[in-house]
Amino acid sequence: MNLLEYLQIILRRGWIMLLLAILAAGAAFVFSRQMTPVYRASQILLIVPSRPDWGLQQAAVQLLNNRAEYLRSELIAQKVVDELRLDMTPGALLGATTISAIQDNTTLQIDVDLPAPNPQEAARLLNPIATAWGNQLIIYQNELNQEAQRQDRVRAQIQDNPRLSLLRPNVTINTLIGALAGFFLGGVIVFVLEFLESSVIRRRDDIERLGQLPVLAAVPNE
Repeated sequence: MNLLEYLQIILRRGWIMLLLAILAAGAAFVFSRQMTPVYRASQILLIVPSRPDWGLQQAAVQLLNNRAEYLRSELIAQKVVDELRLDMTPGALLGATTISAIQDNTTLQIDVDLPAPNPQEAARLLNPIATAWGNQLIIYQNELNQEAQRQDRVRAQIQDNPRLSLLRPNVTINTLIGALAGFFLGGVIVFVLEFLESSVIRRRDDIERLGQLPVLAAVPNE
């Protein structure tokens, strides 16, 4: 088939591709709007050495992974649950929390992902949890500093208020993916239909293509 024949197929059956694209995009949009949103509260903790010494700075960097592992504990999760009187188990809270050590800027990032009906409820629920996780590290680090010389201490402190963001669903992206999926599915259907009808003679061009002979005349239907 040449390019002109492909163009004719698209003009003749392109409505199938467009229709499926619209239907799939609409279905993805409705489904995304019906999903319960999941929000993320991110809390940044600074690990600050007591003096600008290269050796102490390197020690602080190496402490990051250790402090992250300290927070990744059901024991710490239980303290957060008890402090905030959360209606969830420590295991569930720990499963919803991601703690990452960022060595480039000597920080720990605490991400808490939980469902909420709207941003206001998400902020009310998630922000205190993220802050409470950070406070647990601050308390632990302060206890360790009591046993260290003042010049060797490393301080943990909260950088700012937690940042709240919508994790999922992304309605726009889901709608676009649905439209593309429907469009390509329509393309497959058009290809199958053309394949099934490839041996059916419907037009003068079909006769010339199958018989490899020019049509000299056509008998009218009436």
